[in-house]
Amino acid sequence: MSHTLGIRQAQKQKTRQAFLDAALALLEEQSLSSLGLREVTRAVGVAPTAFYRHFRSTADLGVALVDEALGSLHPMVRTTVSTTGDSEERITRAVELIAHHVDAYPAHVRFIARERHGGVQPVREAIREQLARFAEEVKAELAKDPEAAGWNDDDLLMLAHLYVDQMLLTASLFLEALEAPEEERERVTRLATRQLRLISIGRSHWLG
Repeated sequence: MSHTLGIRQAQKQKTRQAFLDAALALLEEQSLSSLGLREVTRAVGVAPTAFYRHFRSTADLGVALVDEALGSLHPMVRTTVSTTGDSEERITRAVELIAHHVDAYPAHVRFIARERHGGVQPVREAIREQLARFAEEVKAELAKDPEAAGWNDDDLLMLAHLYVDQMLLTASLFLEALEAPEEERERVTRLATRQLRLISIGRSHWLG
């Protein structure tokens, strides 16, 4: 009996993932607000009624995509501001990690970039909540740094939000340069490095 339940659960998870993959592919060309339920079920090859076994609505599907796109990134985000190495090493590591992530998951990055300010409120809220979590985690990492001595919680959180916003901007820049010549990617790398360096310089003089 348990074996049968396990097979059914695995099949259910497989179908759910198929919905997520199909929606992500369709969203390469359109926004979530224009995505139709029948469009997704047609891409998966199931009846429209099957959709409701997994999601309440396309907005619910979008929230699940947010979790898939951002939920696994928390360790990477913490790593980008880890206290390991000096300031230049951290900046280089951060830019490299972001570039590699965009190369590996361009559809996820494009989805977040488009829907962060899109027309589906639950998805906007889900993205905002994930970014707020990132900022809290970055703040916790920043607090470990000797440079954080004397900083209050509000200022540390403000700095954390600056880093998170800059990571998103950097990801968008690499996304735009995805199919560009190598010289353009190098230009983006230099620009992203300089922008992070500027935040770092401002950070070191904030309490001066």
